Amino acid sequence: MSNGNNGKMECRSEPSSFCVSLTYPDPPARVMSDRVEDFIETVGRADISWVNSTVCDLKEDALRISKEFGFSGDLVMTLLSDSDEADDAEYEDDDTEMGIKIPVIRVSALDVHTYPLLILIKRNFILTLHTKEVVRLKKFSRYAETFMRKIPPNALPPDRITMALHRILSENNERNFDGLRTIEDEADKMSKQLADPTASRQTLARDIYQMKHALISYLDALWSTLDVMHSLRYGDADLITDDPALLSRLESLVIDIRGQISLSEHMSEVLASGLEVLQSIYNNQLQIMNNRLSMVITWLTILGTAVLVPNTLATIFSNPAYQMGPEDAGWYSALMVGSTIFATVITAFILYISGWLPKKVE
Repeated sequence: MSNGNNGKMECRSEPSSFCVSLTYPDPPARVMSDRVEDFIETVGRADISWVNSTVCDLKEDALRISKEFGFSGDLVMTLLSDSDEADDAEYEDDDTEMGIKIPVIRVSALDVHTYPLLILIKRNFILTLHTKEVVRLKKFSRYAETFMRKIPPNALPPDRITMALHRILSENNERNFDGLRTIEDEADKMSKQLADPTASRQTLARDIYQMKHALISYLDALWSTLDVMHSLRYGDADLITDDPALLSRLESLVIDIRGQISLSEHMSEVLASGLEVLQSIYNNQLQIMNNRLSMVITWLTILGTAVLVPNTLATIFSNPAYQMGPEDAGWYSALMVGSTIFATVITAFILYISGWLPKKVE
C-alpha cells in the first residue's frame, strides 16, 4: 500500500489539471489545481470551458474524474474497454455527450510510443484525460486563452465546441507529425551508412528493419486517428456544428493526416527498395566469392594435373623392369619436362573451352 501511495505522490508532484474557461463578456481565465473538483463551479457557469487532467492510471482515474463532471460511466468504459492498445482510436456519440480516444505519438530515434488521449464532450464543455507521458496539451495550455478569445460571443454552443475541439485536435496532430521528421532524420543517417562501402551489412539490415517497423507503428496510429476524424466529420453528432465553414476545418485535419500517411507510405517504399538493394549487394558479394573459389579450384586442377602426370611416369619408369641407368638421364629428364608442359597445356585448354577459365582478362 505504501508503494502505491508513493507512486501517487510522485505522479502528482505538481498541479496535474488546468481549466480554461470563457464566460461572456469577461475575458478567458486559466486556473491550475491538483483537484478537478475545484473546476466544477467554473465549468457550470462558463459559456465554453476546457479541463485537462493528467492522471497516474487512465483506466483507474478517468471514470472517477469524468463522473465529477456529469459524464456517464458507460461512455468512458466503452472507450477504455474496447481495446487495450494505445494506438487504437474510438468514437462514441450518445447525443447529449460524446467521447473519442485518439493516439498521442512520441518518437525517440526509432522507438515509436503511442499513448491514449481521451476527449469527452458536453454541450459547452470539453474534458481531456491522459497519462503523465503526454505533455503537449499542458504546454499548449499557455495559448489556450488566446484561441478561446477568438470564439465569437454570438456563436452557437455546437460552433464553440467545434472551434475548441478543432484547435485541440490540430495541436495533437501537429505534434504527432513531428514523429515523421524524427524518422526522416534517422533515415538520413542510414543513407550515409549505405554510402559507406565499409559499413557492416548486418548492422544496416537490422537498422532498416527497425526503421520499417517504426514506420508501420507510426502508420497504424495515423490510420486510427484518421478513422476518428472521419467519424467526427461525417457522424452528424448533435454536439458538433453543422456550419460548413467550421466543418471544413475538420476536413482540413483529415487532409493533413492523409498527407502524412502518404509521406510515410512513400518512405516505407523507399526502405523496401533499400532492403532490395542490400539483398542485391549480398548476392553480388556471394557471387564474387563463388567466382573466386571457382578460379582457385580451376588453377588447383591445372597444378594438380601438371604434378600428377610426371609423377605417374616417374613411378612407372622407376620399376626395375626398365633397367634404367645414368645414360638414360637425358631423355628421361626431357620426358618429365615435356609431359609436365603437355599435361598443363591440355588441362588448361580443356578448362578454357569448358568455360572454367575466363576467355578475356579485364
